[in-house]
Amino acid sequence: MQEYKKEIDLIINEIYLIQTMNLDNKTILDLGCGEAKISKELKKNVLNIDIFACEVDSIQLAKNIKNNELISNEDEKIHYKNYPAEELKFEDEKFDIVFLFKSFHHIPSNNMKKALSEIKRVLKRNGLVYISEPLFQGKQNELVSIFHNEQKVREEAYKNIKEAVETEEFKLFKEIFFKTEVQYSSYEDFKSKQMNLSYNENSINTNIYKEVEKKYNEYSHNGKAEFLKPFRVNILQKI
Repeated sequence: MQEYKKEIDLIINEIYLIQTMNLDNKTILDLGCGEAKISKELKKNVLNIDIFACEVDSIQLAKNIKNNELISNEDEKIHYKNYPAEELKFEDEKFDIVFLFKSFHHIPSNNMKKALSEIKRVLKRNGLVYISEPLFQGKQNELVSIFHNEQKVREEAYKNIKEAVETEEFKLFKEIFFKTEVQYSSYEDFKSKQMNLSYNENSINTNIYKEVEKKYNEYSHNGKAEFLKPFRVNILQKI
């Protein structure tokens, strides 16, 4: 296992990576789902998939539940819960696969080990946990770090994932590094997608906004900015 990879050749939208997995007729758990974009995509395109999605941000969870109620096709609905990863109120061995899309590092570091233990408990025998984490490198990361620096929590996340493999809580099934294209049509678009979020919007003052805008302008052309954002995926198997 390695925390970083300097040269990453694979450029892909993560949904295509996920679709290489056998998800038909599976029961899935999406932890820290946010808007549940990938789960919604899977629900529409994978046969007989049953998805549970957990989000502890009450504002986002309320939006998810409201949008779910507007779906007329029951087969496209997702089961939303507010369970934290370290306290999953599901029965043992319920899920075939657990997904964490850029969410593991949001778990309090002192609860990461407990969260992995809970994930193992709710996974079926030989089940998989797919952990996708952004790397602390690249221009887009430099920009976001001005107002939301995640270096420490991402390092803690990797440390706990690695320890879970080394202590044989899980087996490392696969490790993948890739980049995803990220585009912003303007600084206002960047603010909307990255800064005006329920978990950080109240802590950003005027000076920080100005500093971010200056840095954004350095990376943009005619207001538009394009980045290749690097990620690491660790797919672990329950032993």
